[in-house]
Amino acid sequence: MSNKLRIAVFFGGKSAEHEVSLLSAKNIVSALSKDKYEVVLIGIDKKGAWHLLNENNWLVNSDNPKTIALNTKSATPVSIQPGWGDSSLIDSTTQKSLGHIDAVFPILHGPFGEDGTIQGIFKSVGIPFVGPGVLGSAIGMDKDVMKRLLRDAEIPIGKFLTFQHYQQESINFEDIEKELGNPIFVKPANMGSSVGISRATDETSFNKAIKEAFLYDTKIIIEESIIGREIECSVLGNETPKASIAGEIVPKKDFYSYDAKYIDDDGAGLEMPAKISDEVLIEVQKLAIKTFKVLCCEGLSRVDFFLTKENKLLVNEINTLPGFTKISMYPKLWDISGISYSELLDNLINLAIQRFKRDSKIKVSA
Repeated sequence: MSNKLRIAVFFGGKSAEHEVSLLSAKNIVSALSKDKYEVVLIGIDKKGAWHLLNENNWLVNSDNPKTIALNTKSATPVSIQPGWGDSSLIDSTTQKSLGHIDAVFPILHGPFGEDGTIQGIFKSVGIPFVGPGVLGSAIGMDKDVMKRLLRDAEIPIGKFLTFQHYQQESINFEDIEKELGNPIFVKPANMGSSVGISRATDETSFNKAIKEAFLYDTKIIIEESIIGREIECSVLGNETPKASIAGEIVPKKDFYSYDAKYIDDDGAGLEMPAKISDEVLIEVQKLAIKTFKVLCCEGLSRVDFFLTKENKLLVNEINTLPGFTKISMYPKLWDISGISYSELLDNLINLAIQRFKRDSKIKVSA
């Protein structure tokens, strides 16, 4: 009998961050120790269908971030059978279980993977999973709710306004400019990796930005432009989380775009560690952990800040399932903090199993 843990890595998904997820999964799968883990590859296509993939041939154009894709030609359709516990993943054709799963690593970015939806599935059937739970995931994805909770906890943030889809025709550039200044940023409330985000400086670019953001969500937020350095900090843990050394993003364009994050190696400069004072680093780590706790997160998250010329820190957002690509900040920050990529994966899987054991003791019925 094997002593290896069976880890189901879920990746892909229906969101606009599908390709980013594939890149993250590629790195994770290659870094998971073959001596410790048996990896079960579950790819989710852009229609939302689940596939058990061949470990030797599961990606198309895997070395090209712009054309990377799932290879589902010889894949087995997969579904969930409620009530089967850690054997709930089944072959949809034969209705037979894929076997015991010790934990799921859902390296899914954006809606349907990072927003609590798939976390709810795993929680309901009883399979441990890496990353924040249902509530923390949902809060972290919704920038409006996230910012309101941070504001109520007296964590410093920038000014923002929220609008629903039915208010679209009444959003007026001049009114927004008076309240938030110029330029401004328009974002879908529930999206990550800078997808759907635009910088607006006049009525024409503003109206275009509004339409773009509403393509990705029924709720958008409009934020003031903050002049400052972009500082990021990784957080790891459950009840007693710890923060990494801080890093800095130095965008080479107007802002840290999707391409700059995942495709263009020259899209931004990375300063690791960030060139900040010890006092500022301590404050970054303190605020990162406080943000992590206030937003009900566990496992992992990356907290992003702005650092103004006056050394004032503002929390921009939290990312509850940050990228794990070769240029992603989350694993890089832990690496310079003394935890290697493979060790980080071990920690995350152990945290998932520990939380599951803790929560399994909770009484759920009379």
